[in-house]
Amino acid sequence: MPRNFLRISDIGKEDFEHLFRRSAELKAAKKAAKATHTLAGKSIALIFEKLSTRTRVSFEVAINDLGANSLYLNPNDLQLGRGETVEDTAKVLSSYVDGVILRLFEQQKLEEFARHSTIPVINALTDLEHPTQIVADLFTIEEKGLDVGNMKLAFIGDGNNVANSFIGAAAVLGFKLAIATPRGYEPDFSSLGFSGEGVEVTNDPDEAVSGADVIYTDVWVSMGQEEGTDKRMKMFRPYQVNGELLAKASKNALVMHCLPAHRGEEITAEVADGPQSIIFDQAENKLHAGKAILEMFMKD
Repeated sequence: MPRNFLRISDIGKEDFEHLFRRSAELKAAKKAAKATHTLAGKSIALIFEKLSTRTRVSFEVAINDLGANSLYLNPNDLQLGRGETVEDTAKVLSSYVDGVILRLFEQQKLEEFARHSTIPVINALTDLEHPTQIVADLFTIEEKGLDVGNMKLAFIGDGNNVANSFIGAAAVLGFKLAIATPRGYEPDFSSLGFSGEGVEVTNDPDEAVSGADVIYTDVWVSMGQEEGTDKRMKMFRPYQVNGELLAKASKNALVMHCLPAHRGEEITAEVADGPQSIIFDQAENKLHAGKAILEMFMKD
């Protein structure tokens, strides 16, 4: 059976350490214009239900840099869009390509695809998790000189897929995680397979950022949640990452955002573009971490 990357819990501590080390090596090779064709001769399909800039482009470039061929497949251009089953699509693609990267709404559909696939499947985001993002983010934190296993990360905003994957990563790596959300928007631990032990969940952003080495935020309205925009804008306003909140964290705390950012909503331009922000470093590192992930799951 192929090894899949569907949830952050699919990798262990040694896997994280390998991915961080390999991401750094691949980044150095890219900067030196050194070819690294470790997936030469392979073909990898990308099926994206959700729009994407960084995840799509970084994975397509990563596949090309590793010497493989990428095929971007819009679900509406496939027979999936006309009612073909996920099972049949998975079986057919398994006979054509060497791996599939999926960006879907439903985690259940991703896992159904993987059950019927005989090739590796990578989760490039679902409503439940965003594991490849978290690998790139934690690599970026380590690259900036922090000890990932001994840091405190404060996630401010919606208890969404990114927050869920951080919960899983904290369970594996042991870092302190504080999540501040409005009441009713907390992560659903029952859907994650984790008890949440050791994770601080609060409705007070000041409490969450106290002593934090990293402050992380994301959009208040994710794709598919547009109908609740007005309510969310009102509920999340006190959770904006701004200069006042940043001042309550550890000195020189890093600021992260998985992008796209809505400046003036979940984060101010002052903070997003300020000296403590590493949002564009983490965006770049999606490319290098993506290569390390592809090697781990797609290489023979």
